[in-house]
Amino acid sequence: MFGLTVRDHMMIAHSFDGEIFGPAQKVHGATYVVDVTFERHQLDKDDLIVDIGLASDLLKNVLSEFNMQNLDELPELRGRNTTTEFMAKLVFDRMAAAIHGGRLGETGKGIVSLKVTLSESHIAWASYHAGI
Repeated sequence: MFGLTVRDHMMIAHSFDGEIFGPAQKVHGATYVVDVTFERHQLDKDDLIVDIGLASDLLKNVLSEFNMQNLDELPELRGRNTTTEFMAKLVFDRMAAAIHGGRLGETGKGIVSLKVTLSESHIAWASYHAGI
């Protein structure tokens, strides 16, 4: 399996519901470093996994929906704990939908799986990895 990773970041604010979250129940900020790994079984005709420029642009576009937002105020996310794990899956879903929608052109057709990792610090991160 071949893999190529692109990286970007997003800055968000949010709060959590539930005693398990302690002081994080109050509104707080996070800056996530976001890595997306594109995987395929064979390289394409140009010996690429995916066009790195298109992949980087797509990630930036997906993250722009959340960047500099208070996630508590987004209607789609109301009532959810937007944990790092939850957000990794949400970014995965947005990326997968965009790939299926042809946003990576021909170069995206051979992608069989993605891994999305959100790093909230140098010692803690969460990922979601699945076929698309």
